[in-house]
Amino acid sequence: MSGKVLIIRFSALGDVAMTIPQVYSVCRAYPHVTFVMLTQKVASTLFINRPENLQLFVAEVYTRHKGMLGLWRLARELQMLGIDTVIDLHDVMRSQYLRLLLRMMGKKVYILDKGRAEKRLLVARNHKVKKQLTTSAQRYHDAFERAGLGYEPHFVSLYGDGRGDVATFSHLSPEKASGEHWIGIAPFAKHEGKIYPLELMEKVVEKLSREKDVRLFLFGAGQYEASILGAWREKYPRVTSLADVRNGFPVELALISHLDVMLSMDSANMHLAALVNTPVVSIWGATHRYAGFLGYGVSPNNIIEIDMPCRPCSVFGDKPCYRGDYACLHRILVDNVYSKLLSFIDVTL
Repeated sequence: MSGKVLIIRFSALGDVAMTIPQVYSVCRAYPHVTFVMLTQKVASTLFINRPENLQLFVAEVYTRHKGMLGLWRLARELQMLGIDTVIDLHDVMRSQYLRLLLRMMGKKVYILDKGRAEKRLLVARNHKVKKQLTTSAQRYHDAFERAGLGYEPHFVSLYGDGRGDVATFSHLSPEKASGEHWIGIAPFAKHEGKIYPLELMEKVVEKLSREKDVRLFLFGAGQYEASILGAWREKYPRVTSLADVRNGFPVELALISHLDVMLSMDSANMHLAALVNTPVVSIWGATHRYAGFLGYGVSPNNIIEIDMPCRPCSVFGDKPCYRGDYACLHRILVDNVYSKLLSFIDVTL
């Protein structure tokens, strides 16, 4: 194939992050093809150290590209780039309308198979079919293959075989000292069904802070999360919160690449750590890895979860717990989380 290929993936952040290993791999497999990644502004900053044949195009979906008229404007702008082929890795109403316009302009269109029907069976309250579904990474790969862009995934990290430049985050922390261990903790997610109870997470932070060679980095965003993480920082030693200001993904990704391990929920931070080849311990509640959203290269052996017949009850964690108690999260023991994290560093329990 030659020409110019448009890749559509507007949001969510974690899903955009999951495209990167596949997008970088296909770009490197076809250096003579120009690829254009269409996404939103915040997600576009994830694409650091990108291949030379990968361009970024920011969709301003809340302003000039909003609504049907805005999408028509966006389609015209994309047409002016000389797009030949469209690969829709999102398949929502916005991308469906956009790809229809582009198809009418003569572009070849290929679509991600999201497996919606089998995901509904996975989270069904009755007659649940609980089995591993095709991963998002494989679904992205298959979409490229249908477009005639077969390839073998070759991706280790945004930094290749290395790590991010320590100078990038020097205003947040000095370089890691000899014998020091860095643990990242990202305790938040978009939905309650994916968040380990904060009172339990604080106990994890407290226990880890007693380890004199351990430094903790807390990840979050926004005033609410900053207030909680700021309180933990003040209460416990060797704790740094990154939630007070927006540092940007280039800064945070560089820092994450130097962590010994990242503790996250089923959230974007799991995928950010995966992008820089940092080990991830992830806590899962209402959702389940069977839906296919485990981070790229993240080991299922490092998942902490409770096996319950009602799990998973939601693909994205946005449905309220019909038991009313989120037992799938509350029953996870603090000591189990603590011990799992310490298994990644040279500390004797």
